[in-house]
Amino acid sequence: MPSFGNAVMPFLRLLCWYVVPWSAALFAAGLLVACGRDAAPAAPAAEPAPIPVHMLTVEPRKVPIRFDVVGQVEGSKQVEVRARVAGILQKQFYNEGDAVKEGAPLFEIDRAPYEIALAQARAQLAQATAQVDQARREEARLKPLVEDRAVSRKEYDDATSSRQLAEAAIQQANASIRQAELNLSYTHVTAPLGGISGRAEHSIGTLITTDANGSLLTTINQVTPVWVRFSLAEADLAKLPEGRLNRATPVGMELLLPDGSPYPLKGRLNFAATAIDTRLGTQQLRAEFDNPRELLLPGQFVTVRITAGERDKVFLVPQAAVVQTEKGNLVFTVDAAGKAQSRPVTTGDWIGKDWTILSGLNAGDKVVVDNLLKVQPGAPVTEAPAATPPATAAPAASGNK
Repeated sequence: MPSFGNAVMPFLRLLCWYVVPWSAALFAAGLLVACGRDAAPAAPAAEPAPIPVHMLTVEPRKVPIRFDVVGQVEGSKQVEVRARVAGILQKQFYNEGDAVKEGAPLFEIDRAPYEIALAQARAQLAQATAQVDQARREEARLKPLVEDRAVSRKEYDDATSSRQLAEAAIQQANASIRQAELNLSYTHVTAPLGGISGRAEHSIGTLITTDANGSLLTTINQVTPVWVRFSLAEADLAKLPEGRLNRATPVGMELLLPDGSPYPLKGRLNFAATAIDTRLGTQQLRAEFDNPRELLLPGQFVTVRITAGERDKVFLVPQAAVVQTEKGNLVFTVDAAGKAQSRPVTTGDWIGKDWTILSGLNAGDKVVVDNLLKVQPGAPVTEAPAATPPATAAPAASGNK
């Protein structure tokens, strides 16, 4: 018969298998709770370090009302040189693109037919002159006879009419001579004004006609002075004191050449349209510039800089300080606590490297001008040290010791 101890041992082993692990777990949890009660509270998060930026304290100022628009140069006078008589083109006296003076020879058309026509007109004059002499003699012979009733009055009247017709024929012959001389002079084509010559439209040996298609020989552009045509949109015109430009408006006219360099001479407004172009919504304008060195050529595109009056209470900030977003432009200003705040602004035109701020800023505001990628609304900022110019090495001392 098994003993009592042998029967109890399996039960005790099973109890230890379940109870001991759970006791250890409860003991560990109690230790954690006790540690949690005795631990110190967590420290608050540290403030972010201020972002170093450069700031600009803005003040209101007067700025010029200025526009930069694209214009095109044209000659102050542009003339089409056309043939006035038909014939074979025999000579060309100029090089295409050269500057020519007024009256300089350009072309010559075959003169022979017009020399013959002049000779015929002179022969007709000689014939008419002879007929006049004969008619006058006949009239003089019949005059005493009609007084003596030796001839009829009709014969004398016929002689007088013949003399008058002969004198009229002389006038017609003189007119034919002048016309023939004029046609002959037209065979020698000269420059009607001084300027830059254009491309020759016909080669030597071509038959020149007097119609619109065949009479054009070349063109001449007068480039001293030159005209520059441009236009201003209605939005720009609204910024002007009078809302438009006219010849009496005091404006400054400057040019920037295609390479960006300024043209050395100032211009003057010499034409302003009195109506707005309904298709483009612009006012057509024209300025005149002296061109003694012929730096400006017809057809060239330039930038016209117009200065018309001043605008008050405007702020200037660097272009880099303006952030352009979908909702508009803004800048970052620094408040009294030294934190950045975004400020929506209304921008105007560029003046040099600065934006004109029309509204959104007040006098004395500090505007952040750099390091904008790191600046956020509410972020602390601090004034960055001014950039120091690089030190230059002192020149070595020279001389004999």
